[in-house]
Amino acid sequence: MFDFEKLTVYSKAKVLNREIILFLRYEKRIDSYIRDQLKRASISSVINIAEGSGKFSKPDKKRFYIIARGSVYECVSLLELIYDDRLIDEKRFRYFYEKYEEISKMLLGLINSQN
Repeated sequence: MFDFEKLTVYSKAKVLNREIILFLRYEKRIDSYIRDQLKRASISSVINIAEGSGKFSKPDKKRFYIIARGSVYECVSLLELIYDDRLIDEKRFRYFYEKYEEISKMLLGLINSQN
């Protein structure tokens, strides 16, 4: 087993990524640029957690966890744009928002633990 597979934040980010991918697959009204950007940011959050866990020094780990957290922020911002355009209902928006908020807090804990 790889170290990143033991991280709860990795598991949560991976599950949420799958949910975002499915949402985008079925919501065809979303602009293709925003769709692509959200997909890439969601994937980025997952893979940067994995990559960071494989680094040996704390500063290297911290850098990748910071990048992952930035990708989470990007996802939330893109979801807000989609919500503002009324392309996602409030219930689903809140669901994604709360999941990303939880992941962001977990990543902040990882970041702070690398000091």
